[in-house]
Amino acid sequence: MGFRMGIVGLPNVGKSTLFNALTRTAAAQAANFPFCTIEPNVGEVAVPDARLDKLASIASSKQIIPTRMTFVDIAGLVKGASRGEGLGNQFLHNIRETDAIAHVLRCFEDGDITHVEGRVDPVSDAQTIEMELMLADLESIEKRLAGLVRKVKGGDKEAIEQEELLKAAKEALDAGRPARTVKVSDDQQKQWRMLQLLTSKPILYVCNVEESAAATGNAFSAKVAEMAAAEGNSHVVISAKIEEEISQLDADEAAMFLDEMGLEEAGLDRLIRAGYELLKLQTYFTVGPKEARAWTIPAGTLAPQAAGVIHGDFERGFIRAETIAYDDYVALGGESQARDAGKLRAEGKTYLVKDGDVLHFLFNT
Repeated sequence: MGFRMGIVGLPNVGKSTLFNALTRTAAAQAANFPFCTIEPNVGEVAVPDARLDKLASIASSKQIIPTRMTFVDIAGLVKGASRGEGLGNQFLHNIRETDAIAHVLRCFEDGDITHVEGRVDPVSDAQTIEMELMLADLESIEKRLAGLVRKVKGGDKEAIEQEELLKAAKEALDAGRPARTVKVSDDQQKQWRMLQLLTSKPILYVCNVEESAAATGNAFSAKVAEMAAAEGNSHVVISAKIEEEISQLDADEAAMFLDEMGLEEAGLDRLIRAGYELLKLQTYFTVGPKEARAWTIPAGTLAPQAAGVIHGDFERGFIRAETIAYDDYVALGGESQARDAGKLRAEGKTYLVKDGDVLHFLFNT
């Protein structure tokens, strides 16, 4: 599995341009007017990971299968969206289906591109979007609480737990805080996620800067970084124009272009890595002559659940996992050499899979 990231932002901040570049498609029309995206666009990208290529080279794998990340481009929101302004609540619904929100903020001056508010102020833009999401959450919570009254009176345990969580979220929102600030116990996490509150999702601020500031950022992005740190959110600096140009080049040309711009890697790589860190995700690998493949799991996943990502039968019939650390696999030159050197370990049901592990699962059918 990968993860789904919703791309949101005010009109004309470069959101659709970034989506086009990231997914290497022209599915989202980028134009200099509000609401050029009239339907949510969905695009999948391969998650770049140099480790997978290295493992495939060592094992002479015929096929390389990276894990995938899904971007959902959601139409430009405006002040009043929660009350139906602009394109309204229909697009707020699409955010509920994502794991995290990439909030694109305009961090560049350009007199040729109008700003819906007539000024460039990324912090204020972020607050506008956050307020709309909070208002939408409040409306949703009030409706749900009203619908739970009868079940709660009847002693329905699930309804009572839902009511408790909804009231905690409402208290935070009434105080001007997003739902993600609510402290939820481990045993309530599943129920909390099922509420699909917009402001419960982690936020990655994407600072869209001019090309000359792509490597270092600018005064606008510095303000966003300060805001993100204060909120406990993340941020990344990207030039959508550069990403658009890179998307049209082959690998060698892209590498040369990045070097000329003083960039070590494409913005896509930084965005995905920041998203993984934000959601506390990690990668393990399965490697053989047929294929080398990457799999994404939450940090802290036990071996049987990691096996279940491949197939439910692997988890249900789990016996053990043969495990080689990535560094050992590479240093020793493959599985058989790692086995001979005593670096292949047999791990049981309580093993916490580590980032970069090369795994082979044994299971009962």
